[in-house]
Amino acid sequence: MTVHQITAAIASGDPEAFARLYRDRFDAVYDMARRTTRRDEAFCLDVVQDVMLRVSRCLPVMETDDDVDRWLQVAVRCAARDRFRAEQRRRRREHRASTTPAATDARPTADARRELDERLAALEPTWLEPLIMRYRFGWTLQRIATALGLSTSTVDGRLRHAVDRLGHDLTEIADDA
Repeated sequence: MTVHQITAAIASGDPEAFARLYRDRFDAVYDMARRTTRRDEAFCLDVVQDVMLRVSRCLPVMETDDDVDRWLQVAVRCAARDRFRAEQRRRRREHRASTTPAATDARPTADARRELDERLAALEPTWLEPLIMRYRFGWTLQRIATALGLSTSTVDGRLRHAVDRLGHDLTEIADDA
């Protein structure tokens, strides 16, 4: 497909065209975010997600790869600026909140920890392996991708899926209680 066809398909809401652009441009957008923000991986991944949401909502039809790259660079700068501002607002809120007494202790109960352990044990290895590498060992997406022979965007997708699944399951349990 040409750039024009892909961007036109994304503009018309084609999820397969969006998935293709996501796979093809994830690493480049992540690199742009790293260069632009000089921040840690988590911050840059949030910027990438914001950019991809903008792509899905408002990517115009374009003719060349250079046009797409320029548009993505502007989107990265805008998303990063929005993240920086949100972070500043959050810090101000936290500072104000830190001056007031804490309400309750929010540590998880033994039952909640046991339930989480059961849910983790029930995950398929496809979802569990990257989850352990990321959150137990603190590996970067790139390191996990290399270890598993996958692309960073695939690892990112698997991690999001696993975390979303666990969050959904645990929310249902909390609602039932």
